Parts: sequence; C-alpha cells; structure tokens
Amino acid sequence: MRKQHRERQTDMKTKSSRNKTIDFPLEEAAPYLDRCVRGDVGPFGELRDKTILGDAFEVLERLPDRSVDLVIADPYYNLSKSFHGNASRKQDFGQYAAYTERWVGKVARKLKPDGSIYVCCDWKSSGAVEQVLQRHFIVRNRITWQREKGRGAGANWKNAMEDIWFATCSETYTFNLDAVKIRRRVHAPYRLGGKPRDWEQTQQGRYRDTCPSNFWDDISVPYWSMAENTAHPTQKPEKLIAKLILASSRAGDIVLDPFLGSGTTSVVARKLGRSYIGIEQNPLYCAWAEYRLEKALGDTTIQGYTDGRFWERNSCAEQLRIKKEGARPAPAGKPAKPRPKDEDNE
Repeated sequence: MRKQHRERQTDMKTKSSRNKTIDFPLEEAAPYLDRCVRGDVGPFGELRDKTILGDAFEVLERLPDRSVDLVIADPYYNLSKSFHGNASRKQDFGQYAAYTERWVGKVARKLKPDGSIYVCCDWKSSGAVEQVLQRHFIVRNRITWQREKGRGAGANWKNAMEDIWFATCSETYTFNLDAVKIRRRVHAPYRLGGKPRDWEQTQQGRYRDTCPSNFWDDISVPYWSMAENTAHPTQKPEKLIAKLILASSRAGDIVLDPFLGSGTTSVVARKLGRSYIGIEQNPLYCAWAEYRLEKALGDTTIQGYTDGRFWERNSCAEQLRIKKEGARPAPAGKPAKPRPKDEDNE
C-alpha cells in the first residue's frame, strides 16, 4: 500500500516537458485572482473584459438588461461530477428543467433585441434545454459535434456527441456565414467551361470553402500537449467556441458566459477582437482563465483556424506549411449583415 502511495506521488510530480496542461494549484493563484471582480459588481463599463468570481444567479441580477450581444453558456450537464472542490448532482428531468429555466430567464433579459444565445448540453439534458429555450427565444438550430473522447459502454453505444442549441431574441440577428466556412481539399475537381466550379487553385493545392452544417466532425477535444488544455474536466475546445463567436457577433461586441469554467469563451473572444464578461464561482478556474487571458495577449492562434479560415481535421501540417510559406489563400469574405429572417440552408 505504501509503495502504491509513493508511486502515485512520483507520478504527480513527474510531468513531461511536452505536457502543457494548465493545472497550477490555488496556492499559486493569487496574482491571477487579484485581476478578478469580486463582491459587489460595479458599473457595467468596469465589467467589460473581466472575469467575475461569483455565483451566476446572483451576478446576473446585477448586470443591466439588454447589454450583451451574445451569450455562450455551458452549464453542468445534469451529471454527478466533481469540479475541483465543487460538485454537481444528477437530478430528474423536471428538476433540471427548473434549474435551466432559472438561469435562462435571467440571461434572456441581458441580451440585446438582436442578440443570440448558444447553450451546450448532452443528449440527456438536450430535451430540457430546448423546452426552456422555446419559451424565451426563437430556436434556430441544434448543432451536434463529435468529441470522440470518452469511455466505451459495455451494454450501450459509446456517447461521443454533444449538442449546442442556437436561438435568437428576434427575427433580426447576426450570422456571418462566410466567417465560418470550412476549407477542404478538393479530391475530384469539377470544371465548367475549363474553369474551376466552386473551388479554387492555390499554390498549396485545390480547395473549396464549404458552408458549415449543423454536424461538426472537425473538432479536437483539448489534450495534454495542446497549449489551451487545462485540468478542467469539461473544457470546451477553442475552435468550437470560435465558430460560435465568429458566426454570431461582430468585432467589439460583448460576449457573456455565465458559466465560464477555465475561461475558453473569454480567451477566444479576446483572440477574435470581441469584448467579454465571464462569470465563474470556482476561484481556481477563475485563476486558470486569467492565466490563459494573459497568454492570449501575445498569442492569438486557435488550433484549426488559420488565415481566417477553419480547416478540416488532420490538416495541421498543411496549415503550418501555408504559414511557413507566407502564402495566403483567397480572403474568406466580409461578415454578413444581420439577416431579417430565418432561411433554410440549401
């Protein structure tokens, strides 16, 4: 038993030089916690680009109504789970729906009339989330993304998908289609009149910028050798959040995350030229978020997003080659104006 204890201690102290996971303890968090807003929330202007250490239900009451452009929320998924000192407990459908109603109702008042909201969930909590969103917003779509990581099930299908519900406050909202197109290599080029049809020839090869669907299979969940990785158990990838921010906001807009976790929404907002307000009740996660925000001042890279384009999975070498050669593909296009009404995509 003592030998096993010594082995665990050795494993905890040994960290590969390639392991970039952000996991420093609370004892080392003071310099970063000093940057957070605590206690009474001051004037709204002082909250811009800030991490607020506090309970979302209390903090939201103090934010002015109709003050933010976009909400990205990643609440707990109705699972029994530990979060570095905090814990969630699984509830029945009605209890979880009531919990969702409480925070959605508060968040809805903070959005501007042309604002949008994205809510992350899993398949079990997805029904409750949709039910509540329908009461407060116009539900536009459900995005399903493949996260791959996860344990296999002995008597069920492996759970490797998560949902993100997209809703808006009104029929007028921002959606920048060109900003979230995916650059894919063309393997069977089609020509019309001798000219490329819906693709272009570049110095690096033949590519097509494709319209994104509501199924995303190009996302990599953060792992130990990625600079964005933290020890947060349910951290979302920067690439995932970047798609939501680029699609549904403009430069300078304010993005609110009421359940910030280790800071991904705020970090990506900073990297993409948006303002942010993040609320998180766990001081350790607030410190990790501030550490990441500090790094984002000098490093605006987002894995899988190069030269203003999202790239398909397993194309890192290709992206690095383009950066090295300094050759840029054609520009992705200007952000679209707010659309007056919802339209079915072809």
